[in-house]
Amino acid sequence: MELRQLKYFVKVAELLSFSKASKALYITQSTLSQQIKQLEDELDMALFYRTNHKVSLTEAGETFLEGAKKTLAEADDNKAKIMDLASGHRGTLNIGVTYSFGSILTESVLAFKKQFPDVHLNICYRNVAELMGLVSEGELDFALSFRSYEKFDNVESKVLFHNKLSIIVREDHPLTRKDCVRLADLEGYELILPSAGLQARSAFDNMVADRNLNLKVALEANEVNTILNILKRSNYVTVLSETVILEHTGLVQIYIDDAECRMEGCLHFCTTRYRKRSTEEFIRLLSGTKALRITLL
Repeated sequence: MELRQLKYFVKVAELLSFSKASKALYITQSTLSQQIKQLEDELDMALFYRTNHKVSLTEAGETFLEGAKKTLAEADDNKAKIMDLASGHRGTLNIGVTYSFGSILTESVLAFKKQFPDVHLNICYRNVAELMGLVSEGELDFALSFRSYEKFDNVESKVLFHNKLSIIVREDHPLTRKDCVRLADLEGYELILPSAGLQARSAFDNMVADRNLNLKVALEANEVNTILNILKRSNYVTVLSETVILEHTGLVQIYIDDAECRMEGCLHFCTTRYRKRSTEEFIRLLSGTKALRITLL
């Protein structure tokens, strides 16, 4: 039994398709089928039910999947430990980030690649729930997002900074005449908000819950840059993290006069996986970036 075969098995089990798995693994379907057949012969058990139109796990396959994932995770951890012992930094660093945190990450990515050019960075943008799932499964070395309102197994969160929700409008918007805005002040404007499930939207919904406000949500989008680009060309108002416009011109943030607008920016780690030196180095650089210093002011 080889680690390669376990990797192939897990990918087929995840996708429930030999053709999709072979494309994802960059091997031919015949090679994949042959390796899975060798694994089944060694175990003397069928791991998959196969028909012309469907692939599914057998009971043996479902039982074998958990152990296969654990074995691959342990192999990855041991490889990371050995690579950390070698001179210099090598390997891959998998980072998860929410869309609101892209502007915070840019400076540290450039600084890290300059200092550690041999480390391959893989940056994954997802919403908070998806990131926490990937961290819990050990698919990411760490993730950067606001603290989740849900609890996830095997996820440890460390507060990196405190942040606030802010009103964001274009620089000539009527609301820019105010130093701060009450939530009731938004009743006279059309809102463009992040889609339900995104962290800023969840925080905003918690703020306005049980309040008798007549808010008009004209648009929703699940991508922050789309919202910001629309704001630059309209009189819409949005509510997002104060950090999102660090790299955008033509937009202004206005503080919300409400104690519940505070949010915690966190680093999230998998408690069951080895923490690489490259992870620690990236976090060190991140903590010293200009973007984060501005956030902490």
